Amino acid sequence: MRTLKFLVPAAATALALAACSEAPEATTDETAATAETETDTAAVDAETTVLDANTATAEDLAAVEGVSPELADAIVAGQPYASVTDLNAMLMETLDEDEAQAVLVNVFVPIDLNTASEEEIRLVPGMTDKMVHEFEEYRPYADMGVFDREIGKYVDEEEVARLRQYVTL
Repeated sequence: MRTLKFLVPAAATALALAACSEAPEATTDETAATAETETDTAAVDAETTVLDANTATAEDLAAVEGVSPELADAIVAGQPYASVTDLNAMLMETLDEDEAQAVLVNVFVPIDLNTASEEEIRLVPGMTDKMVHEFEEYRPYADMGVFDREIGKYVDEEEVARLRQYVTL
């Protein structure tokens, strides 16, 4: 009888521990899967391609939010653009400033990090006065790794990846 009294609680404890030890693994797997999905989503967001206004087709442009088929045709008719300021000037002929800025989020003429004017840098979506200064401060950029490292001092990796879509060397 004493053995039975000892074995029942011991068995119950063993079952409870087994159940508890399985739960964290399942939770960890679920958490890892959720984290992977969130990371994949963030990567997709960061990798969402910004169309180059100099090479995009009317069909590609018309698929962009805020770009009507007529505007897409006008953008294509204006190709090639010497700079993003030229694209912005064309957009401002038919759109207000907010609408033009919304289009520039997804349609842009990449700026050269080493030669872009302040006006061109300011057209990068989400640009702040501080970031304009930082873009200019680290000139000349030897390669995109320098951009990643130096701008990465001020913003996280996701933001660096987003900004990278608007620049070139």
